[in-house]
Amino acid sequence: MSTLLVSHPACLNHVVPAGHPERPDRIRAVEQALEAEKFQSLGRVQAPMAPLETIALAHPLDYVEQIRDVAPREGLVRIDADTAMSPGSFEAALRCAGGAVLAVDEVMTGKAQNAFVATRPPGHHAETARPMGFCLFNNAAVAARHAQKTHGIDRVAIVDFDVHHGNGSQDIFWADKTVMYCSTHEMPLYPGTGSITERGERNTIVNAPLRAGDGGEQFHEAMETVILPRVDGFKPELIIISAGFDAHTRDPLANLNFVEADYAWVTRKLMDAADVSAQGRIVSLLEGGYDLQGLANSVAAHVDALMHG
Repeated sequence: MSTLLVSHPACLNHVVPAGHPERPDRIRAVEQALEAEKFQSLGRVQAPMAPLETIALAHPLDYVEQIRDVAPREGLVRIDADTAMSPGSFEAALRCAGGAVLAVDEVMTGKAQNAFVATRPPGHHAETARPMGFCLFNNAAVAARHAQKTHGIDRVAIVDFDVHHGNGSQDIFWADKTVMYCSTHEMPLYPGTGSITERGERNTIVNAPLRAGDGGEQFHEAMETVILPRVDGFKPELIIISAGFDAHTRDPLANLNFVEADYAWVTRKLMDAADVSAQGRIVSLLEGGYDLQGLANSVAAHVDALMHG
């Protein structure tokens, strides 16, 4: 099985305020973990910058241009309480979306079986025309729309196991019958969305909230009884994973107790689901994960499963 790793050093140039959890060291920790000997067979490519019109598949073009225009020449500018931009942030955001699009192209054309995109800033909180929660553009949404437009597929499933609910992905696909968005997340927790009653206009939103203190047992149950049956029934032709690792027991921003084995388990389960209707095609995008050791170990378990099943 061929697995592709997509990254770019420009993602280190998205500078954040001192003490901010979504810091460049996250990417350094991931890259160091993936330098281990067992990852030497990974295909590795650099993420290109997505054209603005590609990002506009998921966001209004004037919103994309507003994000470009607000980026500072020097110093930092705060967009909201959690989200800031530095001079390198816009290029980093373009690389995130471009990396997601490249991964889709490689997987949809059969050059890779699956791909992991190790970039930052993350994306799943970015709504149709609103940046928030560390996120500027919704990379999973851009990837899904690109897969449909360029590769002619009808149905995409996005499965999000970040500890925070992907309100942006839910917002963008709320009325869409062709993209299913599924999420496990801690609730109550930022951003406050993700109730089980939030199902979208076409019943393609699937939320399986967890409670503070829950761990692998509850996560496995939510996936096996709620999310995986819905994914199977939807018959997606591509599965996109919003791969946040902040439900790890070490993570400082939340209160779930996942361990590395849980991430390996869910990866294999999603690979099984992709085998049924999507010819095994998976694109996984890094979202959260703020304890560096927990993040590095969890990404290693996730990518190892993508490589070896």
